[in-house]
Amino acid sequence: MDQLRPYRSFVSYIDCSRTYYAAQGYDKPYAWPHYDEVPFAPPAKPLSQCRVGLVTTAGLPKPADPMAAMLYRREMYAQPAWPPPASLYTDDLFWDKKATHTRDVDSFLPLTRLARAAAAGRIGSASPRFYGVPTDY
Repeated sequence: MDQLRPYRSFVSYIDCSRTYYAAQGYDKPYAWPHYDEVPFAPPAKPLSQCRVGLVTTAGLPKPADPMAAMLYRREMYAQPAWPPPASLYTDDLFWDKKATHTRDVDSFLPLTRLARAAAAGRIGSASPRFYGVPTDY
């Protein structure tokens, strides 16, 4: 049975961002951008006829060798989507590590969900690759 929760059951990143920037001395609270006109166009065909791919800001796992790890560079990449990666490197990124984790890759790169959507006909197909565009934030 569904019950109403008296508290949020998710990480409120807007609240975390506001707290973070306030602690840095910013007077104006962080606000999500809002556009009256969205600069995107709808797909030209239904999703059931489209190939869908995923992009992540997570990096490939760092090498285990300490010397190689020191030379590790975050670069754009493309990797096979199947089988999904067991892990991706996110420890150097800024996110609320007290409230959540990234050990469940499917929670931020839902390749298995995408494959299920393709199998169910909700999308035309899943891209055979996923793409990484690592960032510093």
